[in-house]
Parts: sequence; structure tokens; C-alpha cells
Amino acid sequence: MFFAIENKSKFKAFLLFYLTGVIFWSGIIYWLVHVTLPGLIILVLYLALYFGLFGLIVSTCLLPTTYYVVFIPAAWVLLEYIRGHLFTGFPWALLGYSQYLNLPVIQIADITGAWGVSFLVIMVNVLVYKVIGHGSWVIGKKQNLLLAILLLFLSLGYGIYKLHLSPITYHLSPIKISVIQSNISQDLKWNKSSRDFIMERYFSISNGALKDKPDLIIWPEAALPVVLEEEPSYYERAKDFVKEANAPLLFGAVTLRDNIYYNSALLISTEGQLLGKYDKLHLVPFGEYIPLRKTLSFLETVVPIGDFSRGREYTVFNLPTTYYPLPAKFSVLICFEDLFPDLSREFVKGGAGFLVNITNDAWFKRTSSPYQHFCASVFRAVENRVFLVRAANTGVSGFIAPTGKIISLLGDKFGNNIFISGYESQEVSVSKQGNSFYTRYGDIFVTACFLFVLGGIIIFIKRP
Repeated sequence: MFFAIENKSKFKAFLLFYLTGVIFWSGIIYWLVHVTLPGLIILVLYLALYFGLFGLIVSTCLLPTTYYVVFIPAAWVLLEYIRGHLFTGFPWALLGYSQYLNLPVIQIADITGAWGVSFLVIMVNVLVYKVIGHGSWVIGKKQNLLLAILLLFLSLGYGIYKLHLSPITYHLSPIKISVIQSNISQDLKWNKSSRDFIMERYFSISNGALKDKPDLIIWPEAALPVVLEEEPSYYERAKDFVKEANAPLLFGAVTLRDNIYYNSALLISTEGQLLGKYDKLHLVPFGEYIPLRKTLSFLETVVPIGDFSRGREYTVFNLPTTYYPLPAKFSVLICFEDLFPDLSREFVKGGAGFLVNITNDAWFKRTSSPYQHFCASVFRAVENRVFLVRAANTGVSGFIAPTGKIISLLGDKFGNNIFISGYESQEVSVSKQGNSFYTRYGDIFVTACFLFVLGGIIIFIKRP
């Protein structure tokens, strides 16, 4: 793309990058067509604007070359950050997520967040562009080449150090967790005639998991096929199962209080008592609620919209442990809440020793959506240096280590991870080390990128 806009006007550069954005986002979020075609088109056209703005910045940027190597990646990071926060945010498919299997590269996320990895990807592209297209730049400006290589190797060196020379210690005996993947299609999920079938599916798979003697069983988002308070008999059946199985259960359910609906996660003890409840904090706009409902009420005809209210507390659950007097602390991210690093940070700062993501991606059929979603969870684990456990209705379910290493995924003998049913058990440990730099201080790296961009603008204005 850098080559494509050489010697082009700013308007043409914007159009070329905007077209790239349309192609990119159409290929990334095509699966939204299973929910709403008009919504997909609107979202693609909106998200492509960030590509267009980036093209405009690149074509306008006539800065000293040393600054160029940092300015362009910093501008990309700022645009990703704005996209992740504007209009409640859509931080899906960050460029850094492409490296989720590249463990040495992603370790810097515990300092910079996923934004730092996006920065590296763009920086390497700038470097390749300059080396291939402007050989004289390498000869005459060797310090620029050295700067980029130094940043890259410092990042890789840090990653190797964190992976091999900086072991994490734990203060609890490992907790064995079983995640249940029920594979309930969206067509059946809220069908009244399917309620008993759904409950029996969960009980059957969970009974199979009991042979692993789990300290906690996890069902996915909205596993209970009813509104909990409207059909309490199903909740009672879940409590009876827990008491008989003698294993705590964490599950998702729609709850109702004071005529207000919540997307919730509940933890039941082995005695059938409610140990805690978390109400989802970050709702899906135009999916779980309509922003500015009175003004935008017409959107109810465009996309299927729920009527939920957001929670108010960063709940940290206390799970009683068998071999240690202190409970294991954890927090839950419901659905796409694992896309928002601020939420995970607040939970870990509040005492959560590991994170759980319960989700239902059945809406999007057999597509790349659940795999894209899974990539975000890898970065939340690295950023906060905690284990992350995923229980998804149709997949992807599994366990991620604090290094971002995928310990295990639920799958069948053919290697399929989605639209299969079953369970996966794994031991999870709770770190006793202090919070990571990113957990403590947040998006300082983004602030640094903002300062670089601001400095670049000042240099650009002052240059003849």
C-alpha cells in the first residue's frame, strides 16, 4: 500500500486505503451477514474510514526519515485505539492479533498491551518499504535502519527472556477446571420445546467431566435456556446437579431484577448456595441494547436487538479450595468483553488470579468468527500475566497460559474446535507475583504514541 500511493494526491491515497479497508473488513467480519446484512455493510464502511485516514496520514507525512520510522506505526496505533473506544469501541482484529501464535513477539504486551505488537507489525512494513523502495535511504541514513532493527530485537529479546528466564511462581495448588461446550444451535437456544433437551445436554457432558475430579465446572454464556427468575425450576435443577456432583458450577444466564434484564454469570457452591453473581459491564451496542434508543429506535428493524442493562460492579469471585485455606479469586468476561483490555485490567487489579471468558458465538455459524474472537483472549492473558479459561457454546473453548501459550483446546479427532460438543479439563494456577506493568499502568504506550504523533505534526508545520 505504501508503494501504491507513491506520487498520488492525498485524495487518491485516501481512496486507495479506504478501498483496502473495505476489502479487509469485508473479509474479516463477513460472518455478520448471518445476523444483519445492512448492519454488516454499515459497519464495513465505517471501519474502512480508519484505513482511509491512515493513508491520508502516510501520504501527508514528509517528516525527517528517522521520525518516519516511529511516526507511521504510532499513527496506526492511535487509530486502532480510537476505533477500540469510539462509539463504545470495536477493537476487533487489531493488527497485533495476527501474531497471537508468535510467542516471543507478543510478550511485550505485558508492557504495551496489544498495541505494541501492532506497532511492531507496521514498523517492519515501513522498514521493508524503505529498504526495497529507497536503497539510498539505507546507505545515507543508517541510523534509521539501526533504530528499527534495535526496537525489533529489543522486543524479541524481552520475549525470549519472559518465556525462558522469568518463571512465574504461584501461591495456590493448581485448580482443575472443566469447561463444557454444549454446541447448542442458535435456533434451539431460546426455543421453549428445547429447554429440557438443553439442560440434559449440559448435565450429560458435565457428568462425563466429573471423572477428572474438577474443582470448578464452567458452562458458557446464557447456558440456562430461560430467564432465571421467570423459570426458577431450571435454576433449581442446576443447583441439584451441583450438590449431587459435589463440584462448584459457574454458568451464564439471563437474570431479571426490578424489571431490568442482565446478561449474568453465577457461581454455585457444592452446597447449592449462590457464591456470587456478575452482570455484564460492556454490552454489545445494537445487539444487546440500542444507544440513544429514542433517536435510533428505527434500528430495531435492521438488527435483532436485546433489551439488557449493564452491570455496575467489577465482580471478583471467591472459589473455595480444597487444599488451601484461602479461596481462589477469579473474574468473568462475558461474550466480547475479552476484547477490551481495560476490563481485564480492572478485574486483575481487583484481585482476580485468573480470568474466565464465557461466550456464545453460535450466531455466526461455521465461520472464522470464533477463531478471531479467541485471538483476543490470548492477549488478555499475556497483558495481565494470568491464566485465561474459555467456555464457548459452540467453540473455541480451552486454556491459555500467562505467556499466551495455548495449553489445550477442546476438539474432536478430526481437529475441529467449533460446532462440536464435549469437555476439556486442565489445571490452572494463580500467580503470586505482583501485577504486570500493563495491569498497573494501562495504556502508557498509547500515550507515548500520541506524543510522537503530536511531535511529528509540530515538526511538519514548522518545516519549510
